[in-house]
Parts: sequence; C-alpha cells; structure tokens
Amino acid sequence: MIYILEDDENIRKLIVYTLQSHDYKCRGFDRPSEFWASLKSTKPELLLLDIMLPEEDGISILKKIRQSPLLKSIPVIMLTAKDTEFDVVTGLDAGADDYVTKPFGMMALVSRIKAVLRRYEKTEEVSEILEVNDLKIDITKHEVYVKDHQVFLTVKEFDLLVLLIQNRSKVMTREQLLDSVWKIDADIESRTVDVHIKTLRQKLETAGELIETIRGVGYKVN
Repeated sequence: MIYILEDDENIRKLIVYTLQSHDYKCRGFDRPSEFWASLKSTKPELLLLDIMLPEEDGISILKKIRQSPLLKSIPVIMLTAKDTEFDVVTGLDAGADDYVTKPFGMMALVSRIKAVLRRYEKTEEVSEILEVNDLKIDITKHEVYVKDHQVFLTVKEFDLLVLLIQNRSKVMTREQLLDSVWKIDADIESRTVDVHIKTLRQKLETAGELIETIRGVGYKVN
C-alpha cells in the first residue's frame, strides 16, 4: 500500500490512477488529519508526501514519522513545488529518502518509487549483526544498541552508520556517502552528510567517537 498525502486534487488523482495502472495499491489524502487516522490501522510500504499542506506542513509530518519507533522505517518521497537547495536539504535532513519537484512526469515518479522500494527490499534481505566495541547493529531488525541500550535512528542515519561500519578503517568521501545513501547530486548536497553525522554522533553518545572526521575528505570508523 502506497499513501499519497497531497492537497491538490488533480495531482493526487493522477498519481493514484497512475500507480493503480502499475498494479500498486494506493490511497490518497488531502489533509494530514485523515492521513494520521489511517496510519492507526494500516502502515504503508511507502509515502508520497507534499511539503505545502493545510493543517500541518510536510516537513513536520516527516519529522514525526522518523521519531516514531513504529513508523520510522516507512520510505518517504517528498513532492514539492520548491526547487531551492535549502528546501531540498531540509527535506533530506529530516529523513526523506528522495524528492521529486513539481511539475513531474508520472513515469519518472514511478521509476523513483521503484528505486526506493528496491533499496528497502535489499536492506530487509540482509541478515547480519555488526558489532564494534559497545556498538551493536542488527541490520535485519533495523535496530542499534549502545551498551545494550537501544538507540533510535532515522532510516538515513541507520544506512549511513551501516555503510561506515561495513567499510571500517576505510575513508568514505562525502560524495561516496551521498551516492550510496541518498542517490543524489553530490555537488549541491554535501552539507547534508555533515548534518547527519553530527546528529548520529549525538545519538550514539560515547559510541559516536568511533566516527572520525577526515578533514577535507570525509569520514571513517576506527
């Protein structure tokens, strides 16, 4: 099930029609209150989320989803009429998996949806436990523990940490991290890596010291 939270009726209906024609089950909402109510009974496989909405903006909704242990694993693609670097970075920093700028082609949107869903399916297929000192990561369950205390990370923070751990002792450039975790243009979005690393270190507390900054290059885990 794919949820579409978009207040423009024409766009919402067109997206629903297109996804259904590609054999996706989907449901559209024009107001956040209806979306939150539906989440109580059905958790979607993916959410298409507009930024400019009545009642509550999309960034606020995204932050709430990423802070919820039950909802944080939902893939989210932002739909926005804005195309400035600030808006893109804000959405990605809040935990969005991808973004599409209006006006967009329906086939291009379907392609982005398939790409995001494939990344999540690949993660779920991996059964592996990663451990470094007091840090333990259960990739299958999408859980992180520091000294047996669970730490709740957003999807992007989790993917970033796993990538660094899997490449332990290897310096990962910002461009490599952006390409592997965000799949976006490194030339305009490198700042988002630094923001996520900062938040990741704070959440990991003492284990955050494992992530070393290589000045002018990127990051690595000792």
